[in-house]
Amino acid sequence: MTMIKGLFLAALVSVAAPVLAVDTYRVDQSHSSVQFSVRHMLLSNTRGTFGDFAGEIKWDADPQNSSISGTVKVASIDTRDGKRDDHLRSADFFDTTQFSEMSFKSKSIKKSKKIYTVTGDLTIKGVTRPVTFPLEVSNPIKDPWGNQRVNFSTQFKINRQDFGITWNKTMDNGGVVVGNDVNVELDVEGVKVQ
Repeated sequence: MTMIKGLFLAALVSVAAPVLAVDTYRVDQSHSSVQFSVRHMLLSNTRGTFGDFAGEIKWDADPQNSSISGTVKVASIDTRDGKRDDHLRSADFFDTTQFSEMSFKSKSIKKSKKIYTVTGDLTIKGVTRPVTFPLEVSNPIKDPWGNQRVNFSTQFKINRQDFGITWNKTMDNGGVVVGNDVNVELDVEGVKVQ
């Protein structure tokens, strides 16, 4: 009987014991960047950034318990050319009047050595497609104000036509004005939510 009572008490203690919480990080926009580049006329890469974005990373030692989500205000695009930016905001490209945001939500995160592999749904211009990309994660640090910070960074490629962004012009030599492959680079500093 004493043994049964002991097992019962042990079970109660294990149920009552606190579960270690997953760390939640919010994107520090002023110390993060969302950048891209696209080939122009088969010659050079035209580069741009988005200035208005947000995100949340739930991070755990076990990547299966981790998740990433984020949004970008597409009208915040900046390629250092106002006329081109207006064209990119138009229905020819992002159609920001109808589709103000693009978003990402992870479905799985796996670890291989020091690199993580993230798979999730990317939505641009109302079209959702699965994407997979490598993710590097720094060790956490404490800033001078006692906040815990972590860097999350990645580079990957998408095809803009997969998301219904198909505008182009053919040149005399057979090439096109805008390449289909878009190189994406994210450099995100996350601040742990207290």
